[in-house]
Formats: sequence, structure tokens, C-alpha cells
Amino acid sequence: MAHGGLKYNFARLNIAEKLITVNVLVFILDGLSLALLGNSVSEWFQLPKDFMEFFGQPWSIVTYSFFHAGLGHIFWNMIMLYFAGRIFLNLFDNQRFINVYFLGVIVGGLIFLLSYNVFPTLLNTNTALIGASAGVTAVLIFICAYIPNQEVRIIFFNVKLWYVGVFFVLVDLIQIAYGGNVGGRLAHLGGALLGYIYARQLLNGNDIGSGFTKFREAAVQLLKTKEKKGPLKTVYKKNATKGKSSADYDKQAHQRKIDAILDKISKSGYESLSKDEKDFLFKAGKEN
Repeated sequence: MAHGGLKYNFARLNIAEKLITVNVLVFILDGLSLALLGNSVSEWFQLPKDFMEFFGQPWSIVTYSFFHAGLGHIFWNMIMLYFAGRIFLNLFDNQRFINVYFLGVIVGGLIFLLSYNVFPTLLNTNTALIGASAGVTAVLIFICAYIPNQEVRIIFFNVKLWYVGVFFVLVDLIQIAYGGNVGGRLAHLGGALLGYIYARQLLNGNDIGSGFTKFREAAVQLLKTKEKKGPLKTVYKKNATKGKSSADYDKQAHQRKIDAILDKISKSGYESLSKDEKDFLFKAGKEN
């Protein structure tokens, strides 16, 4: 029952909350491996600085984002991911969130790799890259660029999102100037660049993450085709499809309404929405 309850509760989380949960679990397990075995498993998943090492573990261009250097590192990353994710998922679905987050992770990792091999003496304090910061920054800068004039509450006063975005980019630039974690900061800026370009292109009607979506769908389909399916399973699948025709129609109508509201935002800004439209977007974000 406990296992089933955990699985049910996990399924109810939105994609940002699921990522937070996975990051926290990885952090705990990595800490346990260090305490019990005296060795961290992160070295198999962190992004190495050297291209030849990277070619030996290419999965690290994504997996590095699930490991963190300490409690403060993961705490601030997950706090930012939670709040940025809430705003993002009020506007878009899980799939677009995955695109922005993981493309930010990948671009940030590539910037780190390239920088280390172009400026090796500048970045000699880093040995490998870990942390979700590039993906988190991509999500944050995406919403700051997509709805820049939307205000958010910061302690006692309201601030426009574009001010928030500029602040975090400036912090990274200042840290680079003073030599603080240069490789990591450059990865942050890579994620920020991806988030900004993605948002501005989307406002122009161009989804630069569509290719990444197709790649992920193809990978999932490839895994499914490897599973053996008996004749009974095929019959049940056909019956299920017939039963869902009405639900599919409702889902398409629901998505058309979301698309119309997002189109209105892109033309006139978030402030042009009526209260009903804002409420609808908020509820739609919670359902995803």
C-alpha cells in the first residue's frame, strides 16, 4: 500500500515537482554512497571538462544536471525551479517545459565543454560540471522573456519579470569577472541564452524545441517496439481507442482554447487577458 501511495502521489505532481523529487532523491543516494562506500557515484554522471572523457560518457551531457555539490547548491536550485516552474506551467504544458529545461541543460553543458577547451587557463579551477542550474536558468529566463512585464511578488514589493532575469544574468557575469566558479557560471549563461532565444522565437510563432520533441517521441516509440505484444493486448488497445474518441475531442477543444489564449498573450501581453482567461490558464497549468 505504501509503495502504491508513493507512486500515486508522484504521478500527481507536475513535471517541475517531479524533477525536484528526482533531484532530491539522487542527492540523498549520492550522499549515502559517499558515506557508506567512501566514493561518490557522481563521477560516472558528471560532465567532464575534456572532450575525450566526454566521448567516453556522452550521457553526462544530461545526467550531470541531477547531481549537486552540497545542500546549499541543491536547495537554491530547487527553490528557483519550483517558483519558475509554477509560472511556466500556468502558460504551457509539460512537454514544452521538458524542452526548455533539458535543452538548457544541454546547451549549458556544451558551453562549459567548449569554454574549457578554448580557455583552459581561465577555467582551471573546475574539474567537472554538476548541478541543475543551466536548466533552471533556462526556465527562469524563458518566462522573463516571454512575459517580461508580468509582475511577481518579491518579499514586500512587486517586480517585473524582466528585472528578475537581468539580475540573475548580471550576477553570473560579475561572478565570472571575479573568477568565481567560471565554468559553472558560463553554463548558467548558456541556459539563459537558450531560454531567451526559445521564448522570443515562440513569440514569433516558431517553436525551436519541436525537433527535440520529435527526437524524444521517436526514442520512446523505439523502446515500445522492442516490447512483445500478444494478440489480446492489440484487441484491448483498439477497444480503448474507440472509448476515448469523445475524450480526445474534448482534449483537442481544451488545447485549442489554450492556444488561443497564448496567441493573445504573444500579441497583446499577459495583462490583456481577462480574469476568466487567467483562471483558465492557471487551472490548465495545474492539470498538466
